[in-house]
Amino acid sequence: MITVEKAKNSLLENKTTFDTAIVPFMKATGKVLKETVVADRDFPPFHRVAMDGIAINYRFFEYGVRDFKIEGIQPAGSPQETLENAAHCYEVMTGASLPNNTDTVIRYEDVVLNNGMATVTVNTIKEGQNVHHQGTDKKQGDLLIKKNAIITAAEIGVLATVGKATVKVSQPPKVLVISTGNELVEVNQSPLSHQIRRSNVYSLVALLEKINVPCETIHLVDEKKELKEKIQSFLETYDVLLCSGAVSKGKFDFLPEVFDALCVKKLFHKVSQRPGKPFWAGVTDNCTVFAFPGNPVSTYVNCLVYFYPWYYASLGSVPKIKTAILTEEVTFKPELTYFLQVKLSSKDGQLFATPIKGNGSGDLANLVHADGFIELPKTNETLYTKGNVYPIHIYRENNFQNQ
Repeated sequence: MITVEKAKNSLLENKTTFDTAIVPFMKATGKVLKETVVADRDFPPFHRVAMDGIAINYRFFEYGVRDFKIEGIQPAGSPQETLENAAHCYEVMTGASLPNNTDTVIRYEDVVLNNGMATVTVNTIKEGQNVHHQGTDKKQGDLLIKKNAIITAAEIGVLATVGKATVKVSQPPKVLVISTGNELVEVNQSPLSHQIRRSNVYSLVALLEKINVPCETIHLVDEKKELKEKIQSFLETYDVLLCSGAVSKGKFDFLPEVFDALCVKKLFHKVSQRPGKPFWAGVTDNCTVFAFPGNPVSTYVNCLVYFYPWYYASLGSVPKIKTAILTEEVTFKPELTYFLQVKLSSKDGQLFATPIKGNGSGDLANLVHADGFIELPKTNETLYTKGNVYPIHIYRENNFQNQ
């Protein structure tokens, strides 16, 4: 049985490379950038007026001048004007170019306009105030977005401002989510007393949608010949297989045997963790297989802990590991890594994790009451102390706020 750390490393060592595509920048949100983006000109590209008001030459205010004749108006979007008489002023609008021969903007609230004159009503101003000077944010050629960045709304704005109408991004892998089990029926069916509706497959679909990975789904019965025939075809067609069920010790858990028969290279089978210990993973030349145990919490946590990091590593983008402070003492006797469901809260920039009681890896409903899993490492000790910091795998981002 392999440790959680070794299982993670084994998968990361077998990361893959996805195809790239050129897409319209407005279709790039959530995708991973596969090129660098640099400033096509200075940011801002000119001395930009940052406040509606008047633009003056500061030295005249310094000399005691408070009344300035208005030579004209500089609107935003108009070519730069020039102040002909340095003792005069220009009315300027936010976003406009600062007129030549001016260096300071006084807001309208601090002046009185009357008969073509602007009278300053304050005694103190700063030279250069209310001017966003050319190139103070970025210089032409400066790096704006690194390759392998995940594109968010912030990156979209930058892409627009540098004129990147199209952008090179990573294409998501072709993924098939497979459920197995004769006891499963469709969501719209009424199960018999010995049956249950398919749920794991839809949890996985939702987890994939969260990271912008489209997928297809299929259900297979526990029949070895059919499993082998179908999976052989899937291995040739898809980049990733995500399976739920049929990997434990049951007499109808055929998947490990089927994968072996199909020459899928096994990376590991069984991880020293709870829940999700029977997890099986393997690779072929063109497909990576994640075969999760069939209990719903096991499937859920293994997708977060193993598939997510493998996927991001394959994209070349590895998210920062998040941590949380344990709010209660936890006793756990088996020498295994424990993925404990927790409710999260934040205070003063710190994240706190409060354990949520459940009824084991089959308690699907209990996922609704938690926000993530705290990862309590494998140790000889049985007590995890309140106040210690541990890795956290979050699946409900917006359910906790500063308190």
